[in-house]
Amino acid sequence: MKPGILSGIRVLDLTRMLSGPYCTMMLADHGADVIKIESPSGDTSRGTGPFRKEDLAKEWSGYFVSLNRNKKSLSLNLKTSQGREQLLKLVKTADVLVENFRPGVMEKMGLGYDKIRGLNEKIVYAAISGFGNPLSGESPYKNWPSYDVVAQAMGGLIGITGPNKNTPTKVGPGVGDIFSGLMMSFGIIAAIREAEKTGKGQLIDLAMYDAVISLCERIIYQHDLDGSIPGPQGNGHPLLVPFGIFKAKDGFIALGIVDDSFWKVLAEIMKDPALSSDPRFSSITDRQKNSKILNQIVERWTSSKTKSELQSLLGGLVPFGPLNSAKDIFNDPHAINRSMIKELKHSNPKIQPWRVAGNPLNFSRFPQPKFSFPPELGNTKIEDLFRQNPKPLSDKDKSDLRSAFGTFATGVTVVTTKQRNGAPRGFTANSFSSVSLDPPILLICIAKTAQSFETFRDSSHFVINVLSEKQRAVAGLFSSQSPDKFELISWKKGPRDLPLLDSCLSHFVCHKTNFQEIGDHAIMIGNVEDFWHYPGEPLGYFRGDYFSVGLEQSLVNMVNKESNTRLGAILEGNRQILFIKDKENELSLPKAPSSNKSLLGLKDYLENLNLVFSLDFLYSVYEDQEINAHMIFYHGTFSGSGDKNTVSLSLDKIPLKKIKNLAERTMIERYCEEYHHGRFGIYQGNETEGTVKKVF
Repeated sequence: MKPGILSGIRVLDLTRMLSGPYCTMMLADHGADVIKIESPSGDTSRGTGPFRKEDLAKEWSGYFVSLNRNKKSLSLNLKTSQGREQLLKLVKTADVLVENFRPGVMEKMGLGYDKIRGLNEKIVYAAISGFGNPLSGESPYKNWPSYDVVAQAMGGLIGITGPNKNTPTKVGPGVGDIFSGLMMSFGIIAAIREAEKTGKGQLIDLAMYDAVISLCERIIYQHDLDGSIPGPQGNGHPLLVPFGIFKAKDGFIALGIVDDSFWKVLAEIMKDPALSSDPRFSSITDRQKNSKILNQIVERWTSSKTKSELQSLLGGLVPFGPLNSAKDIFNDPHAINRSMIKELKHSNPKIQPWRVAGNPLNFSRFPQPKFSFPPELGNTKIEDLFRQNPKPLSDKDKSDLRSAFGTFATGVTVVTTKQRNGAPRGFTANSFSSVSLDPPILLICIAKTAQSFETFRDSSHFVINVLSEKQRAVAGLFSSQSPDKFELISWKKGPRDLPLLDSCLSHFVCHKTNFQEIGDHAIMIGNVEDFWHYPGEPLGYFRGDYFSVGLEQSLVNMVNKESNTRLGAILEGNRQILFIKDKENELSLPKAPSSNKSLLGLKDYLENLNLVFSLDFLYSVYEDQEINAHMIFYHGTFSGSGDKNTVSLSLDKIPLKKIKNLAERTMIERYCEEYHHGRFGIYQGNETEGTVKKVF
């Protein structure tokens, strides 16, 4: 079966009894990995009951079974340092932590939100309590313990429930707990969505008192509008008639006549159409004023018939339903067909399966996973929760993996934004991708180690600047840790005062819509709000080198047409460049002799210099007007001492003025600048396959 819609979300559940377990049950039912953290004695609800007659050891309370299906149980004693340390270790792996202690209890154990956030900034910390966290508004009752009946009473629900004001009545199920848990499950999903976009979790504070006030929203606006203090309406409605519970021959039924059209239909079914035109009942207001007599008329009719007869007469025509007992629900084809009674099978076939209420949420693309039996206390060991983590890569594995990733050639961009104080920030990225054209959406990756990581995580907008082949040094600069990048380049302010780099091929101004941390990087997604593009050739990146896309063949073809062509090499070894030194101690790069200007001639010449060498890729093709020749220089590596005419000079200590030829001097100067950030070559191939030019 397809995993649930919340598959992949890990929840640490520190809750007990009803409100918190109901919240995490909603998440677990739809695939979240819920780890119930229990004390050595277990959740209190394990002993609440009811129990089956054959369960003499009283191991399986119905209360616990219903609320804790689909979860794991980890027994930790949070009163000990070992238990707290184990929980904090798990916090680093979790998306959500849910607790329903009184405010301050977690802090006393050293497990408060600030501590948890310090270990996992993305975690959603959900806290349910009777009267809330003072951070959201301090309640005078903040230290009071609270359960469902307290929330129902203080939130107004009991005050409007029952036959009259002298008989306040608690709503049957634990609505104060259940509604609070349900509201918190919504809050958790909302906060997870925000954390996925920004990389930041947050504290969610929910008071049960507040939740019940929200549930009883009608009494708030009624008191505000007309000054009334709504009280119990029995089984009726204060505004709508007939609306409520009515007797039948063999039980009760519900009617909800909310408008005049349904009232006319009911009157016809009752075979008393004159009722609908009776001025006492002709409108909603009239029926409200004469509610007592109208309800008596309707109940005289309903009480003369069975629930089955009334269903045949009213079902599908007016809002109607029989008052069902638990037995009725078990046998109702609606509950059966919609899987609202779920069976929980224990791994021990001798234990009779339980039947519990199902989950009412149905997603078309994610059918509910099969429910699993609730966990035995401590059925999960903490070491099991870390076994899925991959073994850390060795330094060699990381190097090999980086090389494998590098087999895919990419373009080069500098992504820019601004800090809150307006200061520009940027980084080099080789992972730019278009995700959608309509609407236009772009994706970029940023390393968590980047100096500007937090700035981009917190920003609302960013710009993708696509670099041209002339901007190799710019790419290298933004790959470095240099603090003054923007002082060394030419740029201007664009929309929203965002930095736009000069001489780029294109700019895309994006509104950030998502920021998802994955491993040691984060994915940043944005909608394109504006863009510009200009002619030119792009700068590429392949196997750790920058390259000019598609230029090699045209340049080489141009040079081959000229008869006066020379081949040379820039050979590097251990950050030293090989030069030829003449009698005046002037320097030049090794080149093929004029008697054999071919590549073979260059190789023969280098071999005679007593070197071990390898030519890697084409580095430069240019016209040297000083000697009226076209020059082709290959890049390569070397080792060996050379002969009496060779000298190896450190990249940092090359005396540029000693290089005899101006073009070579300029090329070496550029090479040294580029080498500070990486070597460069010319790529030949397509977007998925190719190499930096090799020499054959």
